[in-house]
Amino acid sequence: MSNSDSFIEEVSEEVRRDRLFALMRRYGWIAILAVLILVGGAAYNEWRKAQERAEAEALGDAILAALEQPDRAERATALLEVPPAGPGSAAMLRMMAAAEDMEDDPQQAAKLLLEIADSAEAAPIYAQIATLKAVMISDSGLDVAARRTRLEGLTLGQGVMRLLAEEQLAYLDIEVGDIDAAKDRLQQVAADAETTPGLRRRATQVIVALGGEVVLPEALTPEAEMGGSDASTASGGSD
Repeated sequence: MSNSDSFIEEVSEEVRRDRLFALMRRYGWIAILAVLILVGGAAYNEWRKAQERAEAEALGDAILAALEQPDRAERATALLEVPPAGPGSAAMLRMMAAAEDMEDDPQQAAKLLLEIADSAEAAPIYAQIATLKAVMISDSGLDVAARRTRLEGLTLGQGVMRLLAEEQLAYLDIEVGDIDAAKDRLQQVAADAETTPGLRRRATQVIVALGGEVVLPEALTPEAEMGGSDASTASGGSD
């Protein structure tokens, strides 16, 4: 390599180094800021997790302390005094307090449950469970019309909650003496493909107790279910 080529190489290397330093002076703060953001974000995330864990532990301790009260009324009052961590825990605390009031003060229990049912903040599943439990309480103070209206709202949903509401509506039909309506409603519950075995068994037992005849689709008859079980067993044995 000639002296001129070596000189040019050194100059080019120096120019590149100067350009690199210039870029670092101009944009290096961005890299530093990115590192600070990443480190700060990780630290905040860990702090938030620790806060959530501490809040959950405090809520659990407060609930346990409330449940240690000597009688139901005191337990219910103590549970309602526990500061909730959010809408979900607020609904849970009211349900627990309602369970304590169920025997001694059924109207108060129904009131607490309906507060959940009518809350705009409670998750739908909490509202549905609270509604169903409230209308099932004896001596709740709710008349037949009020219970029917709330149950009919549940029948507009999906899944087993709809079928449980239909079952309770059938019991309301029995309460007012409309036996035929009750049998028809229970027949629909028993024949529904989404009905659980326990609910189907209850529905069929009540139909028979009312003097009715249970008519199920062939796929839901006990014989069909036993045949399916036998087929599954045979298939499993052949593998």
